[in-house]
Amino acid sequence: MLTTKRKPASVGEILIEEFMEPMGLTQGALAEAMGVQRKHVNELCNGRRAVTAPTALILARVFGNSPDFWLNAQRRNDLWAAMHSPRERERIERARPLAPAA
Repeated sequence: MLTTKRKPASVGEILIEEFMEPMGLTQGALAEAMGVQRKHVNELCNGRRAVTAPTALILARVFGNSPDFWLNAQRRNDLWAAMHSPRERERIERARPLAPAA
């Protein structure tokens, strides 16, 4: 189970700091390259939109990396959020492991 206390970098942080800023890209320019509305990019950058499989494929095509890179960044954040949510932790703790089959 995920045990890190430090919150992983969000997809938006990665997008801005590792890709957009070094390339001098604005949200509008990235939206145009992606073929999406600027609002879509703004929501990704500000953590109000999660990376879906289609978005991961688009980002991978635009930046020349893999869709797994984007999906894994999203997954790390989702897992961290679940592990650090009191409500979700309670649900997780209620689950009981099944005994292995003999």
